[in-house]
Parts: sequence; C-alpha cells; structure tokens
Amino acid sequence: MQIERAVAADAGEILTLQRAAYVSEAQLYGDPYIPPLVESLEQVRKAIETSMVLKAADQGRVVAAVRGQLAGATCLVGRLVVAPDRQGQGLGTALLTALHEHVPQATAFDLFTGHLSDGNLRLYRRLGYRETRRERMDDHLTLIHLRRSTA
Repeated sequence: MQIERAVAADAGEILTLQRAAYVSEAQLYGDPYIPPLVESLEQVRKAIETSMVLKAADQGRVVAAVRGQLAGATCLVGRLVVAPDRQGQGLGTALLTALHEHVPQATAFDLFTGHLSDGNLRLYRRLGYRETRRERMDDHLTLIHLRRSTA
C-alpha cells in the first residue's frame, strides 16, 4: 500500500470511495443527506486543489483518503474514509499518521464525528485526540469535537 498526496484526477475515485464509506454513517444516524454523501465531484476537486488530501492506494485502487486544511496553526481534519472491504486493517491509522507528518507546521489537529460512531471515536482517542466539546445538531445527532495537540 502506498500513501501519497491526491491529485485532481483522483477526485472521482475519492468521491466514490467517500460515498461507499459514509453509507454506514448515514444508516447509523438515519440521515441519507449527510454532507459527505451529497458533496459534488467539483467540491472534491476543489478540496484536492486547496488542501492536503492524502490517498492510500493498493495496486492502483484508492482504498482510503483523508483531508487536512490549515487554519492558522491548526489542521482541520475531515473526510477520513476507508473502503468498506478494507476497514479494520489499519488504513485509518496509517492515513491520520501520514497527515500528521505531512503538516508538520500544525500545532494541533481538530476533527469531529457523530456521537454514535464508536469505531471512529476509538481510533481518534488511540491516536491522541481528546474531546474538546459536544455540539447538538438535532434530535438524532450530536457532534463530538476532538483535538490532538503536538506540543
């Protein structure tokens, strides 16, 4: 497996992967319109062009991806996705670790996930992320915000 920066030509494959990976989240929260499922190809292309998007490829197939966007000294992490048939194999850990290395100027990494996403929360906590706050979005969703400080 190889982890490298995504390019604009990867946008379609990353969007397909993203949709496949987020179906379980949509089912968990009973909401088929979560942002990762309704994002457009153009929005993914723009993210690749304006932020740090890493992909993990295995024999030419993109099997995982993650985004990082610097805001001051903080890297805002988003859209960590792993192909459903490759989940539980350490790809999420490998991508987040690579993102931490690819953005050495960041003094903190911030992300969020839904309150029912136990696997995500375990992963983030194992990698040093700590809860900073909770944000109730509606009756079925509370976002848990987490931060990993590098200092």
